Amino acid sequence: IDWDDPEDPIRLQVLPRGAELDVDSRESTDPIGDLAHSPVPRLTHRYPDRALLYPTYQCAVYCRHCFRKESLNDGNRGFSARALEPALAYVAAHPELREIILTGGDPLLLADREVRWIRERLEAIPHLRLLRVHTRIPVVLPSRVTAGLVEALEGSRMVVVVTHFNHPREITAEAEEACRRLRKAGFVLLNQSVLLRGVNDDTDTLEELFRELVYRLGARPYYLHHCDLTPGLTHFRTTIDAGMAIMRELRGRLSGVCQPTYVLDLPGGHGKVPLGPNWVEGREAHRWLFADWNGETHPYEEVVPETR
Repeated sequence: IDWDDPEDPIRLQVLPRGAELDVDSRESTDPIGDLAHSPVPRLTHRYPDRALLYPTYQCAVYCRHCFRKESLNDGNRGFSARALEPALAYVAAHPELREIILTGGDPLLLADREVRWIRERLEAIPHLRLLRVHTRIPVVLPSRVTAGLVEALEGSRMVVVVTHFNHPREITAEAEEACRRLRKAGFVLLNQSVLLRGVNDDTDTLEELFRELVYRLGARPYYLHHCDLTPGLTHFRTTIDAGMAIMRELRGRLSGVCQPTYVLDLPGGHGKVPLGPNWVEGREAHRWLFADWNGETHPYEEVVPETR
């Protein structure tokens, strides 16, 4: 943090501000509907083939934009093998599940032995194919990514580590080393960012962030989230139109491997929807009109059996 700059983008993410007390009645303490899709404690099953598992609700940093900020760090919300048993039993009883996503809280804040215990318990469920770990640790506590932690995550299943870098200044030499350790273990690295007013809501900042994620960290930009309807976050939210305008500019500036999908997590637990931008300017039957990233329009006619 640059302490001489009250609008420092890292400072804005981690220090409380008075604006958080301005709560709109349309905001919600459960903005993406976790509770409506939680059949047992510490588990959310929103999509058919994957579920969220919460080994802990504690984090290495408490981001001011977090959509779970209302439940973080409550009493008896740390790691407990006993508390996870109903969730593990649910996973074992649902063969449609292919992926388990460790989230929270931050699962990599756990001790190595706890991470290993969770991984081994999940590996013992034959229908699971992939373990996904959502973590801010490589950003805020990269020294936690040790050889012991990597070993605890290594097993017989594919492992995907999804980081949460929001600004290029968060990509430090220490973060680079942490991501290198994870890559050398064979883990797939992805990144989720949140579009935040005053932090990263301009094309130049996001261009640098997404490029450096790929070129420096080897982490593929996965999602750019529109800021959820968490109470007290009105000051962080841009309009959807503003987000789509940024994404349109990025299409012409960045390689395809550096492009995330801009998404809105629908309130009520109805899942994510991509927000575009829309490149279709018009159509008549099989004749289309598309806009390119420069805003110029071009006709395209489908050549398929129906058009002969």
